[in-house]
Amino acid sequence: MKAPSLRIGLFGVGLETYWDQFVGLKDHLLGYQTEIAMRLRRSSAEVIDLGLVDSPAKAREAASSLARAEVDLVFLYVSTYALSSTVLPAVQRLHVPVVVLNLQPAAQLDYEAFNRLGDRGAMTGLWLEHCQSCSAPEIASVFNRAGIPFHLVTGYLQDEEAWTEIVDWIDAARVAAGLRDNRVGVLGNYYSGMLDVYSDLTQHSATFGSHFELLEMDYLLALRNQVTKDDIQKKLTEFDSAFDVSPECAPLELDRAAATSCALDALVAKHALGSMAYYYEGELGSPHRDLATSVIAGNTLLTGRHIPVAGECEIKNVQAMKIVDLFGAGGSFSEFYLTDFKDDVVYLGHDGPAHFAIAQGRVGLVPLPLYHGKPGQGLSIQMTVAHGPVTLLSVVQKRDGKLSFLVARGDSVPGPVLRIGNTNSRYRFPIGAKRFTNDWSKAGPAHHCAIGIGHFAAKVEKLAHLLGLEFQSVC
Repeated sequence: MKAPSLRIGLFGVGLETYWDQFVGLKDHLLGYQTEIAMRLRRSSAEVIDLGLVDSPAKAREAASSLARAEVDLVFLYVSTYALSSTVLPAVQRLHVPVVVLNLQPAAQLDYEAFNRLGDRGAMTGLWLEHCQSCSAPEIASVFNRAGIPFHLVTGYLQDEEAWTEIVDWIDAARVAAGLRDNRVGVLGNYYSGMLDVYSDLTQHSATFGSHFELLEMDYLLALRNQVTKDDIQKKLTEFDSAFDVSPECAPLELDRAAATSCALDALVAKHALGSMAYYYEGELGSPHRDLATSVIAGNTLLTGRHIPVAGECEIKNVQAMKIVDLFGAGGSFSEFYLTDFKDDVVYLGHDGPAHFAIAQGRVGLVPLPLYHGKPGQGLSIQMTVAHGPVTLLSVVQKRDGKLSFLVARGDSVPGPVLRIGNTNSRYRFPIGAKRFTNDWSKAGPAHHCAIGIGHFAAKVEKLAHLLGLEFQSVC
């Protein structure tokens, strides 16, 4: 998957009066800023480095330059003490997230060497290279009073903890950009009666910037009618490559799933979709029923190719799946299956599409004589999420209509799973199965969630800040 493009603005702030007073100070500070710019570029982002801003006039010029560059995120490096009147104009007109970098050159000043300098002018100049924290409260105070959201990273240039935080901000900004660029397909209709999954598309567009394309099953049917025998054969080869195809799968069912998978690929390409939520039933014997019961394999392939697909038309959850996928962690469509109170684990999984890129071992393609709770029969996916750390994410719609993020950190653990032609995995949480289930449920999510590999809740929290959303973690 090509990562969403990201433009980062960088400028340092300082005090113009210092440059003539302390020879070499400005050059040293610019050197530190160059180190920061080089490290920011390691994130594969385009970095627009404006150098040092040391007067209100230059601050206004910086704002104009960054606005023209259409930056997604601004890093404001406090190189030394700087007047807040120099800082405010640079960000006041940008309306993009601002991260203040309060980074000293070193973790500790060499006090003995410093005091041996003797020359108080030279000593003051060296101290000014290390006095970033002097401006942090002043900048924070002015931004708060001006109503400018900001975030602060404190540390030193080689501080890996600080750089982890900085990279998290970059990753979160990249995901926010990916969501803005995303076109979400809505194919069919909601599963009737699942009141918790219903979504406000206007709220989603306003919050994430995503576009929603409402699609008819007739569109998919027309595309499937154009699929050739050669197309089906190529898709069957892809099935063999991606799945452990059960010998129980009937050739007719494989051909049916392959034809529908080809049509799904064409639908996604035609409408430039980056994700999709779907559900449909159709009358018994109708071509629409035939379509609706043959989508699982194709939607799983799409999900593994970074175009997540959620069943039961769960739009909130396909947004969560897209977020997890943009973070590079997968994003498997899941719901609660059962609790093992003896082993203190919770089973989560789902029928329908899976994220085969995060599977433990090969993904099975198996026949199901009956789709539970849904009409018809066909092929389905049997998969367990890779053992190790995981993060659960739910996009929650609250009573006031606003969206929020709910996360939990746990582990996918080995043990028996249900061989019922569904995805399902065993998850252990640090607060235990009972408390996790209670705390998660009381937070008010829909019954679906997205599960990704790794612990990345800190990144989701930063994304919430960038989007202005409430964030809650139950563990």
